[in-house]
Amino acid sequence: MFDLISGWIATGGPWGVFALMVLENIFPPIPSELVMPLAGFQAAEGTLSLLAVLLAGIAGSVAGALPWFYAGRLVGRAQLRRLAERHGVWLTMEAGDVDATIAWFDRHGGKAVFLGRMVPGVRTLISVPAGLADMALIRFLILTALGSAVWVSLLTAAGYLLRSQYERIGAWLDPVTTAIVIGIVGLYLFRLIRMLLRRRTGSR
Repeated sequence: MFDLISGWIATGGPWGVFALMVLENIFPPIPSELVMPLAGFQAAEGTLSLLAVLLAGIAGSVAGALPWFYAGRLVGRAQLRRLAERHGVWLTMEAGDVDATIAWFDRHGGKAVFLGRMVPGVRTLISVPAGLADMALIRFLILTALGSAVWVSLLTAAGYLLRSQYERIGAWLDPVTTAIVIGIVGLYLFRLIRMLLRRRTGSR
């Protein structure tokens, strides 16, 4: 993975950074925690423009968020409600839960999108409920760009300042990312078991 990322940046420059950040949002195993610090290191070495790196990283993050946003819009509230009625156990939600979740997102979705863009493991997922809640595209793009700008700037600045030790950033963030992913999976399993037990109890 490291050789792929470094090769793309070395060959494509800012366009390579843009492409990697698009893919990072669509295919999370490509980590922004490595892409942007490496690009920041290259900027510190003078092989890339710092401004071009920042703009490419932000633009790639926004572009990569759009497919998941439109996937949420494609499913839509009504379809998700029908899926919850038919396959609620595996989705760990019922039709009422869908309505409550989207109502919450209607109230707090702006903060969720902005802050979610700075959380590893959540950066990609947060685009889906924004689409489901039918958030205005312009609002989604602005919030995504702002949140991504903070995240991209922090990672790039860290790589720029640490220079040849930029890989330490990934070492610091990897446990955090792993903990968040484990937490998401754990929450899903907890909700799944609770719903299975509730249905088993109700069927008796």
